[in-house]
Amino acid sequence: MVQSTRRLIIKSAAATVGAMSVAPHLLAQAGPVRIGYAMARTGPWTGGAQVSQEPNYLLWAEQQNAAGGLNVKGVKRPIELISYDDRSEVETCVRTYEKLMGSDKVDLVLAPWGSNANFAVAPLANRFGYPFLAPTALSKRLVDMKLPYFFLLLQQPAPMTNALVEMLKASGAKTLACIYVDDLFGLENYAALKVALQGSGIQMVEDKSYPAGVKDLSPVLRSIKGKNPDAFVGFTYPPDTILASKQAKEVGFNPKFFYASVGTAFQLYRNVMTPAGAEGVLGMGSWNSKTSPGAKAYFDAHTKKFGGKEPDRWASGACWAGLEILTNAVARNGLDRKAIRDYVAGTTHKTIIGDIRFSGSENVGTPGTVGQWQNGEFEVVWPKQVATAALNPSKPDWK
Repeated sequence: MVQSTRRLIIKSAAATVGAMSVAPHLLAQAGPVRIGYAMARTGPWTGGAQVSQEPNYLLWAEQQNAAGGLNVKGVKRPIELISYDDRSEVETCVRTYEKLMGSDKVDLVLAPWGSNANFAVAPLANRFGYPFLAPTALSKRLVDMKLPYFFLLLQQPAPMTNALVEMLKASGAKTLACIYVDDLFGLENYAALKVALQGSGIQMVEDKSYPAGVKDLSPVLRSIKGKNPDAFVGFTYPPDTILASKQAKEVGFNPKFFYASVGTAFQLYRNVMTPAGAEGVLGMGSWNSKTSPGAKAYFDAHTKKFGGKEPDRWASGACWAGLEILTNAVARNGLDRKAIRDYVAGTTHKTIIGDIRFSGSENVGTPGTVGQWQNGEFEVVWPKQVATAALNPSKPDWK
């Protein structure tokens, strides 16, 4: 699909240049805008990358080219995507971006998937002077690096865990158990959760890390079940999110609050667990098609283009918001990357998921949020000012 999409874009580029033959003085300006990225199409990152990120890149390029091209300071220019499979390997991802920015000298870049990959390539963005809008990275360490060309669109661990703990406290939870993947994402979110719990009155009765690629979580789930916590929190990746949910059902562990992380907001989760089985499950999520008219239009366009494949209700929205920001930045500043960076850094951006503005690398415009499956839709349930539905404060039995 990616190769055919690139051919379509190149064909569109040729058609656009041909159409402008009556204006020779514009031809030099009207060549394609070359935009590069690396994305997991194989390996363990593929599930998240091919739900939350690459489909959005392809949809965006198609929509821009169908409208005559990307508006580059008043001149429409077709988009040419130059993309590679990073094979879910940090080293491959780094080498690819070094090639794209250093030797290929593409006009712009789009971010890879996941906290680990973005952590590795973030310094390159600063060294080569390419604005990076990262929709799937959660890392306080990335914020603390103070890289002026790097922007994180998702809410970071502290706002997300603060929202979760506030919701649990308001709902009367007193005890909590946590599992977390033993990598940057899991470790940072676990550390933020411990801070958020201080003074909350909620006691953590068990906490366990697990290695990436885990195949069996039932022993730790049985141990947690024995502690009978009010809430379960998993800082998990998509395969682990589904594994933990299936095995919790198998061992009969059904706390009032069951919260998992990456993948909970995916259509795949609802399909695998069934709508009834997913009912009441909480997770990281920030939007759905009710959030704004733009969100509804995006949701419908994505679902139509990809044959019923829905965007996820968390990072997909952040990814599209980042593309909206980039589109506006290029319309205003052309391909001057320093001017784009300054525009991104200094502007409050209206997006499908709400107002985004940055303090350094961090998005401080949109709040930390909690989502919940209700009647087949992943609703935003916390905080109340952005909620699309009221929280169900007691998860029903697994179905």
